[in-house]
Amino acid sequence: MRRRTVTAGNLEEILQVTAPTTAPEQPAAPPAAAAPAAREDHGLRTEFEFELPRGFVDEAGTVHRHGSMRLATARDELRPQIDLRVKENPAYLSVVLLSQVITRLGTITDVHAGIVERMYATDVAFLQDFYRRVNSEGHTRAAVTCPHCEGGFEVDLSGGRLGES
Repeated sequence: MRRRTVTAGNLEEILQVTAPTTAPEQPAAPPAAAAPAAREDHGLRTEFEFELPRGFVDEAGTVHRHGSMRLATARDELRPQIDLRVKENPAYLSVVLLSQVITRLGTITDVHAGIVERMYATDVAFLQDFYRRVNSEGHTRAAVTCPHCEGGFEVDLSGGRLGES
């Protein structure tokens, strides 16, 4: 068995070489690049909306509270392990990891470690818990108990403040 390193540049070439040949009676399928590919919905939710408890304040003073986080990949979990900032300070792992999976924060679409560093601690703690829930448990619901009547119920952590619809 021969091994090859695949890069984005030679991926198409490798796919063509390794593609199964079609019988002469059947017309060849049109190439995928010729027509825009329709996204298939397999029922798997890969992005989750959230609302930060306090919100990120940018340089202009704008508060960004609503955002979205995508599911983490194995690469997302492995990449911080080779980051020098994480090697020097293991607590920095969550900053790097969150910066990779947060896809949007208000109007900010380029979320990087510097933004996560400047977030309030309560928002970072919320995002760490949110990350754990969507990647480990697959949902954003949490079981809570009412402090007054001690009744148990579920809340969805992804949106709105408690009591808002």
